[in-house]
Formats: sequence, structure tokens, C-alpha cells
Amino acid sequence: MRNIIIIVLLSFISGFGGAYIFYHYQQPVGPENLPSSPTVDGNPDPGLRYVRETTPKTVSIDMSEDFILASTSSTNSVVYIKNISERSYQRSYLDWFFGGGPNTQVQVSSGSGVIFSPDGYIVTNNHVIADADKVQVDYNKNTYNAKVVGTDPNTDLAVLKIEGDNLPAIKIGSSKSLAVGEWVIAVGNPFNLTSTVTAGIVSAKGREINILQGKFPIESFIQTDAAINPGNSGGALVNKRGELVGINTAILSRTGSYAGYGFAVPVDIVRKVAGDIIKYGEVQKAFIGCDVNDLNKKLADRLNIDVDKNNIQGVLVTYIQPDGAAQSNGIKEGDIVLAIDDVAVDSRSAFEEELSYYSPGDKVKVTYRRNNKDYNVVVTLTNREGTTEILKREIITSKLLGADFETVSKVERDQLGIEYGVRVFNINRGLINDIGIREDFIIVKINSIPIKSPEKLTEILERMRGRVILEGLNHRGRYERFAFYLR
Repeated sequence: MRNIIIIVLLSFISGFGGAYIFYHYQQPVGPENLPSSPTVDGNPDPGLRYVRETTPKTVSIDMSEDFILASTSSTNSVVYIKNISERSYQRSYLDWFFGGGPNTQVQVSSGSGVIFSPDGYIVTNNHVIADADKVQVDYNKNTYNAKVVGTDPNTDLAVLKIEGDNLPAIKIGSSKSLAVGEWVIAVGNPFNLTSTVTAGIVSAKGREINILQGKFPIESFIQTDAAINPGNSGGALVNKRGELVGINTAILSRTGSYAGYGFAVPVDIVRKVAGDIIKYGEVQKAFIGCDVNDLNKKLADRLNIDVDKNNIQGVLVTYIQPDGAAQSNGIKEGDIVLAIDDVAVDSRSAFEEELSYYSPGDKVKVTYRRNNKDYNVVVTLTNREGTTEILKREIITSKLLGADFETVSKVERDQLGIEYGVRVFNINRGLINDIGIREDFIIVKINSIPIKSPEKLTEILERMRGRVILEGLNHRGRYERFAFYLR
């Protein structure tokens, strides 16, 4: 028994002594116990101190203050947009006999927009206000009737105007200087929830996802993992300083809701497009007179082009417009365009984005490679008609025919291999719809008569009687022929 007591007593004393030693030597050394004060140039430095580390530490950075500043400065510049449209429909064929006639249903969809200037110009997506009979903007507990100043399907952008002064226009940043991995926030109105902010990073730039419906689409999207949902379209993508770097446009999803990837139009493109629409009513797009495709090792081998497989540069010229700017300066199919004004272009999206910053009449240096030799030429960019003048879109509307009409541009005529033609769009109730013509059909001939202007087309169809044969190209560029009678 005595031995047991001695053993327990010794164990207790050993444990107490070990605890004291551990406590004394493992505590962080406070300023009062430092062996000497840290110095800079021999003087005490109050900003430095010694701390004894016993375990590795995880360093965390508090980003909340950055998000607060960015959110505060940007949410006041984002508005709620309502697209109001009326659609006619038949409940049944009996309505015609019993006086019911067509029924009208009001449809309302919504999205977001960004105040671009203090005097009331607002940038949004083209698809947010498409087919609207009326557009309204809700901002600061007020509702404004908005005027559609202009749209650009090639970038899915649109500009609205509301009456107002000293509105809080958003600060404009730069998408060119935006870096992959940089923090951004998305501001908008998803699911009708106004002024919602989500955060993420830029996960890629220059994305081409083939969603735009314009004839000359410019797809060079900023990809982000900041949550973007229906209703965010047209809203702002901003950096940590609260500066606009993009207009939220699309999501990649099988369900229609956010699934990890969102896409925004770069603000440098937005600035050019919105500026043109505000000043001229439409975008003054610059053409170089050639089409390009991405270049890869497989394609280079097939075309016997010598490239460095570890560093494939440039884009391949696949089409040259007859008498266009590129051909006039000696560029040929099969050449590799390396740079525009010394900015490297390694994808079709980068090529199109770089050209989008310029206007017809601007001169750019084009660097291209042929047979392993590099060349530089100065090219004067042109408009869609092959000139350097400011163009204004001319549209003819016929209520009798139930559609809008415009002359097909020279650039597109050259691509399609036709000498003339008139495009049909915004089809409603009327003759055009009744005979089965669809959006973006190009009418070339009516009863063998060349159709070179919208005025000529409407004059013929509104007055012609008897058998009619209409010829043209559908939106895929395929030939179609329609035969019908007019009484």
C-alpha cells in the first residue's frame, strides 16, 4: 500500500512539472519578454514583432470591404427593365363565326439595365427588349417609359433612353486590363429580386459560345463563376473598384438557371457599340474584308502550314471579299493573321473583338505570315457597303404585307454570291406570313423581276394580281421558291 501511494505521488509531481514546463516555453513571447526590439536602420520598428509559431497558420484575406465598396457604388446604377408586349391568338375556329375574333394577351418579361450616362441613356441586352410593344424602366421607386434608341444583335446590346437628369451613371472600367482570376461581382434583378449582388472570379476571357443571332456576331465573352440567373441579363459585371467591366448576357445551363458559368460582353465593346448607337442610331461596324478561323496543329498539317506545335500563333484567313480592304492590300486565303495594330490575335473571337474597337475609315496595321515570312500592311477599314461613310439603317415597313424590309448589304451579298436582294424581318400578320416566308429570308426576284430595294418589293406585292412566283434565300443561305395567287 505504501508503495502504491509513493508511485501515485511521484506521477502527480511529474505531471505537474511537465505541464508547467510546457506552459512556460510554448506560450507566444509577448513584447515584454522579447530578447530585443526589432529595428530598422538601428531604430525601433513598432510595426514588427516576434511571434513563436507552434503550428502552421492558414492566411485568409477579408474581401468583404472590397465587395461592400463595389456593391455600394454599382447597385445605384442598375435598373429593372420590363418588356411589355401584346400577342393575338385564336381560342378556336368558332370565334370567327360567333364574332369572337382574335384574342389579345399581354405578356411581361423582365431584365436588367445599366445607367450609362447621367442624362438617361441605359445599356441592356437586345434580347431583354426584343419584340416589345412598350419598355418600362423601374428605378428609385419610379417607373419611366423608355425609348429604344437602337439595338445591335451582333453583340446582343441595346440602348434605351429615359427622361432624367443627374442620374448615377456607372463608372466605366476596362475589360482589356481585366485579369483571369480577378474578383468581380454581378449586379442585377434575378427572379424579379431587385438589386441582387453575387460574387465570383473571372474564369476565362475571349469565350465564343455561338449564341448570337446577328449576321456578323462578335463573341468574345468574359466568363465568370459569379452567379447569374434569369433576370440578370443586361445587368452589370463590375470589378472590386465598382467599375463596369461587362454587361451580363448569358449562362451555360441545361435547366435555365445558374449552373456555374456566366458570360458578359466586355465593356470595351459596350463602350464602342453604345457610343455609336447614341450618336448615329446604329453601330458603325468596321470590316476588313476577310473571314478567319482558329488555327490548330491538325488544320495546319492538312494545309501544309509550318507552325510551332507548342506555340501556334495567329488565325487562318479562310475567305477574301472581292475588292475588299484585305484583298486590296495583298492579303490572301491561307495567310495567317498574327496581329492587328501590334495586338496579337490567336483566336477568331480575339480577331473580331480587336476589329470591333474601330470604325470605318480607321487605318490599322495588319501583321500576317505567308510561307514562313511575316508582312505588315496598313489597311483602311470600310463599312458594310465597302465605303468609309457613316451609314444609317433604312427600313421600310408594310402593314399590308406584315413585315419590315431592308436592302442586303454589299458585304453579305458578296458572301452569299448574289448581286442584289431585300431582307424580310419582324414578320407579323399579313401576306408574308400567310405564304410561309420566315425571318431573315432574302427576296431576290418576283416573277423574274430583280428586287433591288424595299420600295420596289412593296410596290410590286401590294399592287400585283394573279399568279406570283417569289424567289430567294432562307436564313441558312439555301434557295427557296414560293408560288401563290393574289386577287
